[in-house]
Amino acid sequence: MSDPTDDVVLTVENLSIDFSLRTHILHAVEKVSFQLRRGKTLCLVGESGSGKSVTARSLLQIVDRPGRVVAGRIVLKEAGGETDIASLTPTSRAMRAIRGKRIGLIFQEPMSSLSPVHTIGSQIVEAIKLHSGLDRKAARVRMIDLLRQVEIPNPETMGDRYTFEFSGGMRQRAMIAMALAANPDILIADEPTTALDVTTQAEILDLIKRLQVERGMAMLLITHDMGVVAEVADEVAVMRFGRIVEAGTVDAIFHDPQHSYTRQLLASTVKLTHHAELVVPAAAASKASPAPVLSVRNLSKVFGWHGTTNTLKAVDDASFDLYPGENLGIVGESGSGKTTLGRLILRTVEPTTGSVIFRGKDGQEMDVTTLGKKDLRTFHREVRLVFQDPFASLNPRMTVKEVIGDPLVVNGLAKGKALEERVAELMRLVGLDPLAMERYPHAFSGGQRQRICIARALALDPQIIIADEATAALDVSIRSQILDLLLDIRQRLGLSFLFISHDISVVRYFCDRVAVMHRGKIVELGEATQICTAPREAYTRSLISAVPNPDPRDKRLMHRQRFVAPANA
Repeated sequence: MSDPTDDVVLTVENLSIDFSLRTHILHAVEKVSFQLRRGKTLCLVGESGSGKSVTARSLLQIVDRPGRVVAGRIVLKEAGGETDIASLTPTSRAMRAIRGKRIGLIFQEPMSSLSPVHTIGSQIVEAIKLHSGLDRKAARVRMIDLLRQVEIPNPETMGDRYTFEFSGGMRQRAMIAMALAANPDILIADEPTTALDVTTQAEILDLIKRLQVERGMAMLLITHDMGVVAEVADEVAVMRFGRIVEAGTVDAIFHDPQHSYTRQLLASTVKLTHHAELVVPAAAASKASPAPVLSVRNLSKVFGWHGTTNTLKAVDDASFDLYPGENLGIVGESGSGKTTLGRLILRTVEPTTGSVIFRGKDGQEMDVTTLGKKDLRTFHREVRLVFQDPFASLNPRMTVKEVIGDPLVVNGLAKGKALEERVAELMRLVGLDPLAMERYPHAFSGGQRQRICIARALALDPQIIIADEATAALDVSIRSQILDLLLDIRQRLGLSFLFISHDISVVRYFCDRVAVMHRGKIVELGEATQICTAPREAYTRSLISAVPNPDPRDKRLMHRQRFVAPANA
């Protein structure tokens, strides 16, 4: 029987990393220990700020300044002994030899990790030449083979294209090819699927796992998605506030968690596998079928390129109704037309054909597609937008009071003490302390910033809120809190939500009905429970089957259905 220690390729012992800030020392990682084994996947899980990425970056000595390893060892097993990575200088020849050749890294956001001015192939060729000593011709042959291994079609020609010519999933495949260029023993994947839709995520996870098994690599996968952990992990380490609070096999973590934080993470994940059960007020339940607050009919948008005959139907003949107090989900893969549909409704993008009928509080109807600037401004008071990224959608130079109060000031609805009182009321509504209104956005967490964005959207007492991937950038427990907050606000204020998302679990929990989009068309529309449990269309079935299941004893991705578009589609 072989010694299990023979499979260990890297050992982390009591690792501590500090950031020396102007006012204090931040202990980002404290006494962290784990092992990476050949052919096995260790998942490092936890919320944003728990220290996962800093831990991973320390294995390559690329922790951003002023961070530095202050204690512990990172022992890499070599053919002739061991190397303590923590003792190496980041710029040393020995450290440079380890990066890429012994340890490969897949970053979270390929768009910011790949050069926009060099072809994909030239970047991979550079990585190959750096570690192998092959000439350019041989390196190009190897680059084409790597692109073929990561299932990029026509690798001979695709290698000569630039980053912007690749989709999100294709960019991530190119990043994987680059990480594998020197046949590393260890692969670090830092949130490799966070920005991807469910079907692309399933393909990338399947690809990474297959390549790992074929090459016998050890893998450190960093994620906050417990569904992904259940599908791919062999072992799990749960991090919180820079410490590992629990570690064990994937089965033990999911079916016998010992730490309260692990149980909280799992509860938040399992919660999103069901539809939210809400108490419907008796008055609302007794009403006859109400008239829709928004009716979209035959809405289309065709993009054309100047000087060419090429066109793209981003939205193709979309029709649906949104009723008072209803949550309608719009789901589909990236590029399916979800966000464009939301922009057409708001008229921030002009529709090519179709109508958008809005029914105001006074019962009057208006066709949004024909409104002039003045009437459109009135419409924008009634239909507000919550963006995906709370970091990018808040002005860092404005206080929270100014951010939330801005719509009221612009529309001349409040100033002075009345403005302050309204901002305080809105902050209380979204669960924030009004005493913090003079602070700036950087002083708040990601979840708190999204609450600020929601308060801003509610400032003008709208009838409809369009939430475009409003929880995509949040951790699972924060996501659950924000969804519950939105459901509570809907009940109290009688709002309607148009909820755009690629996260099926979020839509299943939050929405009453769901419209599924594919290549600009709404291919299925129905009750959320029906769509998520018994979809009628083949495309919808492929979407649902690609959702990771948070139970390692029932791995769905291995048996998911793949959608093949009809030849005439």
